[in-house]
Amino acid sequence: MMLADMGADVIRVQEPGLSGRRASAAGAATMVSRDDPTRLAYSAHERNKRSITINLKHDGGREAFYKLVKTSDVLVEGFRPGVSQRLKIDYVTLKGINPGLVYCSISGFGQDGPYSKYVGHDINYISIAGALGCIGGKGGPPAIPINLVADFGGGAMHAAYGILTALHSRDKTGKGQHVDISLADSVMSLLSAVVSGYFQTGVQPRRSEMLLNGGVPHYNVYETSDGKYLSIGCLEPWFYENLCRALGREDFIPHQNTEGEKRDEIFRTFREIFNTRTRDEWFDFLIDKEICVGKVYDFEEIFNDPQLLYRKMVAEIEHPTLGKIKQAGISVKLSETPGEIKKLAAVRGEHTGEVLESLGYSAQSIEEMKSSGGI
Repeated sequence: MMLADMGADVIRVQEPGLSGRRASAAGAATMVSRDDPTRLAYSAHERNKRSITINLKHDGGREAFYKLVKTSDVLVEGFRPGVSQRLKIDYVTLKGINPGLVYCSISGFGQDGPYSKYVGHDINYISIAGALGCIGGKGGPPAIPINLVADFGGGAMHAAYGILTALHSRDKTGKGQHVDISLADSVMSLLSAVVSGYFQTGVQPRRSEMLLNGGVPHYNVYETSDGKYLSIGCLEPWFYENLCRALGREDFIPHQNTEGEKRDEIFRTFREIFNTRTRDEWFDFLIDKEICVGKVYDFEEIFNDPQLLYRKMVAEIEHPTLGKIKQAGISVKLSETPGEIKKLAAVRGEHTGEVLESLGYSAQSIEEMKSSGGI
């Protein structure tokens, strides 16, 4: 999605239909849901892409795939290691067809190592890479975040970064390369500051005991009188001083880094004070006093925030039958070549004929391949 938003011609290669074990497990209802026109219209991750259906286990389908590879700059695959070799679409095979190809593999644990063949999901990768154990309340179980950490912040962002780096290298050398992205590796990279702190001090990070995970009063969330929450992030001494003055507790100013009973007292006092006004009243009172403060929104509230709206982070796109469709906007703002949402998600296989014709296939050969199960 990120590369497509910035103008890349992304062709999504899909199966003509689920087969084997997955078909029997998924059932017809899942297939209908995945290709439902309304779901597709709202699917930001599938926007700005073309879709073709190719059976990679079919000789003719694989040959068409090879022709597509020959004309492409980048291939992204998310199979478990070993599957691409079985399908004969691995990097070694494809670089023989296109030496300049940037081949990006995204997997849970990477292409090698003792865990490489293991199955997993976001929750498993953030567990093994150390992030999950640091999130949550003191003395309680880890708090499970939605799949932003490994899937998107880790794997997707690092994949885009790796792809662009490899393309830049190819501009200089003419050679492509294999970009091996592990979601677990990416999570550990996101934890680099925490890892550095551990190696320096030997102190193990624990839930709600660290500076940035709820261990101090001046970087925390507080419930307000309306049952909502306010975030406070006054790490710098001058911001902390402003906070203490605004709350009428100048006596706390010398104790920003105090531990033990004094820290407990500050926690207790801040909780009592913040529970005397509503969230929005506190925000309006504090925001112009050089205090790092934020409203903890219920999800539906984010779509009315004036800053996010001003930055066009809620995009509206016209749909031929559903009217205006809203999606998350494009976060990277470029002055000369800004990103654009040109089209909504494609129906499965919508562009198969169009793409194959561009590769030199005649209408008759396309029909023959469709009849034989290649596309």
